[in-house]
Amino acid sequence: MTQPFVLPHFYMPYPARLNPHLDEARAHSTVWAREMGMLEGSGVWEQSDLDAHDYGLLCAYTHPDCDGPDLSLITDWYVWVFFFDDHFLEVFKRSQDRDGGKAYLDRLPLFMPLDLSTPVPEPQNPVEAGLADLWARTVPAMSVDWRRRFSVATEHLLNESMWELSNINEGRISNPVEYIEMRRKVGGAPWSAGLVEYATAEVPASVAESRPLRVLMETFSDGVHLRNDLFSYQREVEDEGELSNGVLVLETFFGCTTQEAAETVNDILTSRLHQFEHTALTEVPGLALAKGLTPDEVGAVAAYTRGLQDWQSGGHEWHLRSSRYMNEGALEESRPFAVGGFGTSAANIGALLASAGAERMRAYTHVPYQRVGPSLLPDFYMPFGLNLSPHLDGSRHRLIGWMHSMGMLQEGVWDEDKLAAADLPLCAAGIHPDATADALDLSSAWLAWGTYGDDYYPLVFGHRRDLAAARLCTERLSACMPIEGDAFPAPVNGMERGLIDLWRRTTVAMTPEQLRTFRAAVDVMTESWVWELANQTQNRIPDPIDYLEMRRATFGSDLTMSLCRIGHGRTVPPEVYRSGPVQSLEKAAADYAMLINDVFSYQKEIQYEGEIHNGILVVQNFFGCDYPTALGVIHDLMTQRMQQFEHVAAHEFPVLYEDFKLTDEARAIMDGYVDELRNWLSGILNWHQQVPRYKSDHLESRSHGFLPDRGSALMLG
Repeated sequence: MTQPFVLPHFYMPYPARLNPHLDEARAHSTVWAREMGMLEGSGVWEQSDLDAHDYGLLCAYTHPDCDGPDLSLITDWYVWVFFFDDHFLEVFKRSQDRDGGKAYLDRLPLFMPLDLSTPVPEPQNPVEAGLADLWARTVPAMSVDWRRRFSVATEHLLNESMWELSNINEGRISNPVEYIEMRRKVGGAPWSAGLVEYATAEVPASVAESRPLRVLMETFSDGVHLRNDLFSYQREVEDEGELSNGVLVLETFFGCTTQEAAETVNDILTSRLHQFEHTALTEVPGLALAKGLTPDEVGAVAAYTRGLQDWQSGGHEWHLRSSRYMNEGALEESRPFAVGGFGTSAANIGALLASAGAERMRAYTHVPYQRVGPSLLPDFYMPFGLNLSPHLDGSRHRLIGWMHSMGMLQEGVWDEDKLAAADLPLCAAGIHPDATADALDLSSAWLAWGTYGDDYYPLVFGHRRDLAAARLCTERLSACMPIEGDAFPAPVNGMERGLIDLWRRTTVAMTPEQLRTFRAAVDVMTESWVWELANQTQNRIPDPIDYLEMRRATFGSDLTMSLCRIGHGRTVPPEVYRSGPVQSLEKAAADYAMLINDVFSYQKEIQYEGEIHNGILVVQNFFGCDYPTALGVIHDLMTQRMQQFEHVAAHEFPVLYEDFKLTDEARAIMDGYVDELRNWLSGILNWHQQVPRYKSDHLESRSHGFLPDRGSALMLG
């Protein structure tokens, strides 16, 4: 069969290495799979299936430095997870047996106790037998923190099978920006990364869930999945009719050829590897310094990072060799110093390096303060009606007094005119139409404080590139939210004074657990402002995936959603909020809202502020397209996110209620939460449409940032 496109030149700076214990792992995994009941008689696999899959070769390439026993154990884990996938398909997906699938999945965590002295049930099938054996062999060498993280990652990987069984197949091809995150969700990268830790070194608990290590894991995941999309296009799209393939997504959305789409997917893959390297070389060292890691801990993080690199290069090598994939001629192309002798492929190497260098540099070459004209506004899809609080006018008046009393109108960042142009009470009145006057005042003050801080950081710290001062400010803001009797610090500016006042007024009835959750939501937002400053300092436009994930934080989505949840009390179990449908609903809402802001603020940010953190600019830079085309991508993504919100609320929440056996009271609370998010979305869109802050005539009369010739004065025109 003719290949539908020529495989592109892959950026792979790490050489693949083969573990010398390959044969040992192959032999061991065969014996082990038979002992667990996975082969003859299982109804799922025969010996020939296991031989054809050759998980030993995969693991020998992806974990090249393991000793024999460790490589055999890791190979057993991969045998187990792939058997589980096929077993669940045969037993529950084909028959659409949701109840049986739910009961099956509910038992599996029982075989992963954090304390090995905890008894486990008697296994009832090969999946349970395999998990019990693997857990007992693996966890004695690892800390309780790793056990907890790996157990959660395993549960998430398994539970994705349930959500796939629950979801309706709509036959829809994703938006290109949306697709990459969806692809990662079902790929199990945290699970594989946990085994990389086992094979190399366990990362310190103090940094295991930090942004830099999360980005390492996620870029690792994206690299693995996008590479697979390129190699598996022919089998998935042409043979199986699969819609979830990055090449198909791009050729459909942009109307380009399959070859052009493949090249663009490779560009995205290269960008994610660049993001991995950028994070490893810039953010991880800073994290080690900030957290005071010991030399041994720094070495562990370095070994783990190297392990993820080995997985990338080893997985690439496996794709080049496996008969499962479209790889004709690819193995020879990947060997520039093969039979022809050293230097014979210098032209190809030079072209590849030039292409990779151009791709990397594109993110750093934006010219700020370009004249772009008024922001283009599409026809937004908004299925929810608007309601406004009757207390709006009074809240507007009272907010002015509060901002003056906190000192936030005397620092040169905002004055009364800028406060009026923002009109945050209008936003609060749409988000909380049924709030009392006091509650609306509190919501307005939180919105004003967050919007002020978002303006404050780039103006005060960004112009002089003072990241150290920004980090110190962020640490002090966190200290302004004490828990369990800690004292408030003496405020030194309006932001600290305002946050202390808001914390006192908001947290009166909160439990310590709720306090920690709420403070974490504020910390996520303020720390993301520092991330923006670091990019601004480097004049680095982030890639679309990194941007979307951090934009949720900079927009304050966690903060506003936490305010909604606080009133829910303990009626709704916390695991409901961690479930796939609730996470999907919240992310869809957050993405729609933050992209509204990007669309309306395009002229303000690009022309007047020299900003680089705008979704339209990110898409322009990444895909090399013009403003209207990039706006089309963002508008399409917004529409699809809103449709995803509607789909989850209508179809997945009823299933969620049944799965968790929620009481009528808990169901009513969750239904109310969906209504709150509907108000949140319609209120935010209305606010953007009404306020002067983003309108062209207002922008012409006011400067919103440091123009190049303005010096260091902290005054706004």
